[in-house]
Amino acid sequence: MEFDPQTPQYNTSDSTSFAHTSARERWPIIITQGIDDVHRTIYDTQDEEKVKEGKWVVSELAGLKYELQHDRELSSITDDGEPDVADYNKELEALKPAKWHSVPWLYSECYLYRRISSIFKRTQHWKSYDIFARQKMSTFRSSRPAVIELASRYRDIVTELESKHTIRGAKTAEEPEKAERVLFDEICEICLWGNATDLSLLTNLSYEDIQKLQGSEARKKSEKNIIVNDLDKAFKVLSAAQKGGKKERRVDIVLDNAGFELFVDLILAGYLLASGLATNIVLHPKSIPWFVSDVLPQDFGALIQALADPQGFYSALSDDGEKSGTKTPPLSDAEVDNLKFLFQHWSTFHAEGQLVLRPNTFWTAGGSFWRLPKTEQNLTEDLKQSELVIFKGDLNYRKLTADVAWPATTPFTEAIGPLGPGSGIRVLALRTCKADVVVGLPEGEDERIKAIAGGGGDSGARKWAWSGKWAVVQFSDGKA
Repeated sequence: MEFDPQTPQYNTSDSTSFAHTSARERWPIIITQGIDDVHRTIYDTQDEEKVKEGKWVVSELAGLKYELQHDRELSSITDDGEPDVADYNKELEALKPAKWHSVPWLYSECYLYRRISSIFKRTQHWKSYDIFARQKMSTFRSSRPAVIELASRYRDIVTELESKHTIRGAKTAEEPEKAERVLFDEICEICLWGNATDLSLLTNLSYEDIQKLQGSEARKKSEKNIIVNDLDKAFKVLSAAQKGGKKERRVDIVLDNAGFELFVDLILAGYLLASGLATNIVLHPKSIPWFVSDVLPQDFGALIQALADPQGFYSALSDDGEKSGTKTPPLSDAEVDNLKFLFQHWSTFHAEGQLVLRPNTFWTAGGSFWRLPKTEQNLTEDLKQSELVIFKGDLNYRKLTADVAWPATTPFTEAIGPLGPGSGIRVLALRTCKADVVVGLPEGEDERIKAIAGGGGDSGARKWAWSGKWAVVQFSDGKA
């Protein structure tokens, strides 16, 4: 609120924005899927009290969907014992009269998931239930081809790095650094495009759809669609700290989606540790079920467990498989070995304290990251200890830029406000574009892409930025 920029934010009333489509089309589907998930769990439950509470949860979710579809005013979040309720309600009071179809998009979407969370927090038997957990793991199972491909590649890379601390084929003093840079770019781009499977946006994914978004061929085709790429600046910072002999070289990753994206985040984390570009990694998950597919601490555990028994995980029937009666072929011995290698590698880093999870309720607050230095000073000081803070995905980008309707040529360092120059925090945003806000583009680039078929043309809508087809990789050196 008082710490946000004065430029207007995207609003659900703007018919040319993705906010308008989200409030009217996406959100009702998400709530409906949540209701279906609770019904399935009720069906499998023998505990009468849990069944009774589950029916109440369904009723509350149905009421929320009704409010949304009939454009009612947003009501105060009921006190569920959590400390963030007061902040959400204070902001809502300042926005009144706030109806679902005419309210700032960033706040209302965060509010939606906080309302859903509050329903569960007011129960005894469903308090920690994640209505999105099934979807997350189902999507990771559907990502099998890309997971297998990356597991093999990762094992080769880290084995080479840890045995020689160099890159295969390097012969001169210049070549190792060039090769390291190429590898850094490749791993970061894998991490970037892992964001393509965002369940809050792709509400009707099929197995084939997911596969098309993943794998090396898909990434190669998408390279030309990274319209701003500051990876060179991030590499220079990490490489300089390594060469300078700095004892602790920490990298933070503010996580986005679970499942396949968390898998590629761990590929990046493991690579940074094996290469020596980082000595420890801090992962920042969410503390409540959030934007359908965002990472919770338990999602990390579920993924690690899947890798501990990959044959069992990938042989289990998916929901689609149960309906059709089809079974997936078993993994080969080599595939199982590669996936178990990942389990051992990442588990060792975690056990030795080089890979840690650090949730914070700030990541599920209703406002932008412009507020971070003023409202969360402990978290701000903690992030200053990092060599580089990587913000993954679309929502984190919207929060960095306050979801403001900036001109597309606005410098990234300006759009992130208090987290920009002089903040003491180095920011790297890895973002596939799935919302209207985009900054840091060269003059004329926004217009060029709008003119492409489906890009929005002269409709006033920046439709090209809604699909996840385009990406930006943007850096700000707050320590300079």
